[in-house]
Amino acid sequence: MVNRNLIREFDVSEEEWNEDIGIGLMEELPPEMLEDDVDISPEQIVEGRIVRVDDEYVIVDVGYKSEGMVPRSEWEEDEETGDAADPPPEIGQTVRVLVEDIEDVVGRQDDRGMIVLSKRKAEKIEKWIAVMEKVHEGDVVSGLVERKIKGGLLVNIGVNVFLPASQVDIRRPHDIGEYIGQTIDCMVLKIDETRRNIVVSRRSLIEAERAKKKTELLKELEVKQVRKGIVKNLADFGAFVDLGGIDGLLHITDMSWGRINHPSEMVKIDDEIEVMILNIDYEKEKIALGLKQKQASPWDNVATKYPVGSKVKGHVVNVMSYGAFVKLEDGIEGLVHISEMSWTKRINHPSELVQIDDEVEVVVLGINEEKQEISLGMKQTQSNPWDKVIERYPTGAMVKGKVRNLTNYGAFIEIEEGIDGLLHVSDMSWTRKIGHPSEVVEKGQEVECKVLSVDQERRRIALGLKQLDEDPWATDIPDRYQPGQLVTGKVTKITNFGVFVGLEDGLEGLLHISELADHKVENPSDLVNVGDEIEVKVLRVDIDDRKIGLSRKRVEWAEQDEIEAEAAENRSSDGKELKGGIGGGSGPLFKSASDEAAEADAEAEPAAKTEE
Repeated sequence: MVNRNLIREFDVSEEEWNEDIGIGLMEELPPEMLEDDVDISPEQIVEGRIVRVDDEYVIVDVGYKSEGMVPRSEWEEDEETGDAADPPPEIGQTVRVLVEDIEDVVGRQDDRGMIVLSKRKAEKIEKWIAVMEKVHEGDVVSGLVERKIKGGLLVNIGVNVFLPASQVDIRRPHDIGEYIGQTIDCMVLKIDETRRNIVVSRRSLIEAERAKKKTELLKELEVKQVRKGIVKNLADFGAFVDLGGIDGLLHITDMSWGRINHPSEMVKIDDEIEVMILNIDYEKEKIALGLKQKQASPWDNVATKYPVGSKVKGHVVNVMSYGAFVKLEDGIEGLVHISEMSWTKRINHPSELVQIDDEVEVVVLGINEEKQEISLGMKQTQSNPWDKVIERYPTGAMVKGKVRNLTNYGAFIEIEEGIDGLLHVSDMSWTRKIGHPSEVVEKGQEVECKVLSVDQERRRIALGLKQLDEDPWATDIPDRYQPGQLVTGKVTKITNFGVFVGLEDGLEGLLHISELADHKVENPSDLVNVGDEIEVKVLRVDIDDRKIGLSRKRVEWAEQDEIEAEAAENRSSDGKELKGGIGGGSGPLFKSASDEAAEADAEAEPAAKTEE
């Protein structure tokens, strides 16, 4: 049955058809023998006898009152249609001609009064009539491809018919001119009797044949069956293989156990290859094919060939931001993660250590046979410098290094390449309250520190700067500041609970809000400002908590006043510990250096992990 949807695509204009095929727009007329009939009319085919031949015209007697003339060129090769030349005309020869014009009729007329005839047009009309008696839409016809025209080919099946380029094959050929000179079978899609043209399709015929073969082939195919096929097309993701009526997809991942970048590395168009059927989707008529499955997988017994912990050599085949892929053999690749490349070097990208095609020695860290993945390590081929870090940097040892990085909680000091120690803010000064390590050290500065502790398992070294000197709270400060002593200092900070007073560089005492004046103070800033120099009395020196309690209101008090105030505070505290000479408190007036260090350690814990 003719596909009318296809026919609508291939209408050829009247002018193009006349130009390419050379048939005029004339009404069909059956051939008539007019040997003795002198009643002729235009567009009629008659038989005549050649009475004269000259260089330009052949004179033919058709029994009419005037003789007719036919151009001599109509016996020569037709340049438009490619028709071969006929034998030269001879006097007395009988020919069939088309009457184009006669005397006394409005239209084209020869100057010598002869009627105008055409031998070539008569032959084409008669051929068309003969073909129409035998050919119908949907028929299969055979013809010779004569030449290439705009949009397709001309095929001679007795008359020239049009074969559109899109209907030459299932996949449009690179050059349809390759079919010129070949005899091909086509299906008649459309016959336009009025315009005398026929459109044919070779593709429809092939599709019909393939549909029949496909049905039969699908009944034969089975999963794991090995079949031969022809590679018909290549794409980036694989190759289409004709199994003899149906195409299957050979995906690039099923071509080789090894790594390939493009299917053309394995197959080429028109190659005959043997493939294995991997999957059949009967509903969608899709078939998945495999080439590598014809051979055993190199992943079989991979754990035996590459046991965990073994050292092997391989070649780098790909470098990514997260690691490098190393080929151990064809089809087996492992990943060296960036974290497994060096014990000590800080690597921003694997390309800093390896390049494609480099031969490297690696250690097998793990195997996932189900996912076909192998984890490899490069650093494991060398000794871990952290294994001997305790021997090289024992607690109490003096070390020198450069400040590599600063954080809110401390500074990382590079002792040697890849080995850092953390100098915490709490270990920078015995007396100063350090808000940021940049107050003491700067990036790139070389400093000397003392090793405080080494955690080999967590790969951490704690360093101290203040430990280079003796603790002034253990010796100096208690001797220089005694309870009851009057001292002068500057206000460094005002809080809602009191005022911090700087007694000397790095040493502060707390003047609690209750010790500012004899009356109740709501806001300390009403009495003092930052930078004010004030005189205060030392209430207590707490060596354990590393803090000094101060009082301003007691500067003028006598000894008896102090005794009475102390007794009153003891009664009001109800047995609770006094801090800085102030009763009734539930905790320290201000944090000691050890308190702050403990809190800073807690804050630094996750950050130090991130830094590592």
